[in-house]
Amino acid sequence: MAKIIPNYIEMKAHDLPTSKLFYSKALGLEFTDYGDSYSCDERGPTFVAIAAGDTPAAPMPIFESDNLEESITAVRKSGASIVTEIFDYPGGRRFEYLDPSGNRIAIYQNNMN
Repeated sequence: MAKIIPNYIEMKAHDLPTSKLFYSKALGLEFTDYGDSYSCDERGPTFVAIAAGDTPAAPMPIFESDNLEESITAVRKSGASIVTEIFDYPGGRRFEYLDPSGNRIAIYQNNMN
């Protein structure tokens, strides 16, 4: 079975610059921008990211896997609904699903190592 660890939380923001400023001042987060619509504090052990979006949603926990294909197979077999199939992005690949309570969860595999 793939090794999966929680290490990321992603939030939405209707005003990304204002949200970045707030979290920098309130929590001391230090963001790296990935384009105009995504910023992340990667100092860990848990990363905190903010994605631009008109509809703020509940924060999305993101888990890191060492084998994304095994992970999506296990999630499918558990009965979860896959809402975003595996896709590539700078630094890795990920998919998203809904747990039995409707929470949106993502699992990614880092290709930066």
